[in-house]
Amino acid sequence: MDYQKEFENWLNFKELDPELKKQLLNMSENEKQESFGCPMEFGTAGMRGLLGPGIGQMNIYTVKQATEGLARFILDQGSEVQQQGVVISYDSRYHSREFAEKSAAVLGHHQIKVYLFDDIRPTPELSFAIRELHAFAGIMITASHNPKKYNGYKVYGSDGAQMSPEHAAIVTKYIRQVTDLFHIPEAFTHELRAANLLEIIGYDVDEAYLAQVKTVNVDQKLIKSWAPKTKIVYTPLYGTGKVIGYKALKNEGFGNFYMVANQAIADPEFPQTPRPNPEYEETFAAAEKIGAQVNADILVASDPDADRLGVEIKFLDGKYHQLTGNQIAAIILNYLLTAKKLNHELPEDGAIIESIVSSFLPQKIAASFGVKTYQVETGFKFIGEKIEEFAQEHNGTFLFGFEESYGYLLKPFVRDKDAIQAITIMAEIAAYYKSKNQTIYDGLQEIFAKYGYFVEKTVSQEFSGLSGKDKMTSIMDKLRRTKIVNFGQFPVQFVEDYDQNLRKEITTGKESSLNMPKSNVLRYLLLDGSWIAVRPSGTEPKIKFYFGTQGENQTLADKKLATLISELKKYLK
Repeated sequence: MDYQKEFENWLNFKELDPELKKQLLNMSENEKQESFGCPMEFGTAGMRGLLGPGIGQMNIYTVKQATEGLARFILDQGSEVQQQGVVISYDSRYHSREFAEKSAAVLGHHQIKVYLFDDIRPTPELSFAIRELHAFAGIMITASHNPKKYNGYKVYGSDGAQMSPEHAAIVTKYIRQVTDLFHIPEAFTHELRAANLLEIIGYDVDEAYLAQVKTVNVDQKLIKSWAPKTKIVYTPLYGTGKVIGYKALKNEGFGNFYMVANQAIADPEFPQTPRPNPEYEETFAAAEKIGAQVNADILVASDPDADRLGVEIKFLDGKYHQLTGNQIAAIILNYLLTAKKLNHELPEDGAIIESIVSSFLPQKIAASFGVKTYQVETGFKFIGEKIEEFAQEHNGTFLFGFEESYGYLLKPFVRDKDAIQAITIMAEIAAYYKSKNQTIYDGLQEIFAKYGYFVEKTVSQEFSGLSGKDKMTSIMDKLRRTKIVNFGQFPVQFVEDYDQNLRKEITTGKESSLNMPKSNVLRYLLLDGSWIAVRPSGTEPKIKFYFGTQGENQTLADKKLATLISELKKYLK
């Protein structure tokens, strides 16, 4: 694509948004090439990118283009689907509300019913609302945990899960047909309200959602006795969790909690947390100060769209330390299955679902309770699809789903990761260990002592700019061409290539199908139970390298992990 010609096209549009026009005039040649060289990708997670002018960035014109494509897809489904409509929510980021309102205006022009939240709401509540209102689709304006300069556009299907790859591919075709971004028609709000094509929602959906969240907790007797004694610090990281997270805790009786006050403001600058991501320890700095002052039992943080949850607990040194996403999953699962077994509520066909880049520890815990583990591709939409399969085929009872990247789901009234559900169960778990005169740290050590010491780590490498994608492709191609039989002293047993849907046994050369959707992932399963996975991110210009080990104790597991990381680097040079 001729980026200079596209740039001139934007520059010459007289009615261009003034803010975008100003940015346009200050662009370097490299910025022009990156912003106008190719359009934003639209995948199963929708689209996400930097805010700014151009076909390759997030702005009102690319948002309207995506919505016009979605509208044309909906129109092809028939008038009944038009009436089912689309639910739209948004987070606290720059332009999120504007993008949501523009999306509503474009859909409304096509006589498609829209349910628009009156203010910021979490991604999981959008997923719930789609199901509750029997809508055909949903749009969430968010860049999740990315820095302030990003925004995004997620599309959900009628089941409340992110749009399937098949539907996303069709919508992409419609989007690409919209070549004139500057003259996409939209309807006026008063016209849509008069025609009953735009319905504002909010508190009504909150109450229905919170009623379902109350079903997540397991032991009400425990909560009644110990919730008032359990101290919790919560930060919504300037995002949507502030609307509903504290209500969920209060509803369950956890009134003894402390909000990080200045982070409970819908501030798109994310002033104290330039990376508003609970995966990073620095996001807990303010919560740690409050925690130390009040001697809190647990610190929790949700990202700006409240689908991910991070947790910090006290270790033996008396300081708060961050748990990994895999450790949080193991703690939740162990508590959940133990409680269900004691209450005789463990179904014979119980199942958990995890992504292929997550820890093997939850599998081991689940197996000890007679619960089956299903592994799916990375992306919570695949967990959502498996839950739907259980519902349709009656071939499993969903108990828990998770991704290592701090995403958890306990009850399927939502079909995406849900930090609000996770907050309430983690509060209960903190109360449980407090009732035993223990801490969550003690509980984690009990799990390790019983099942082995598991250590996981994710390492990311960024590849920005137009050449970034080529570099990422080059690395994946090199790994596929290289026959790796061992990482140091640890032999490789299987290599799994999810792009080829193939598993190969190293010693025999025997090949078998993975029976998984196609995706650009390589996974190495080692003879000792360790594993390595390599996956280019679907939403960010980076490759993620995942490592998992286990050992008789923490020291051996850590040592093994360091070896694997060092050995993989040799193949990346």
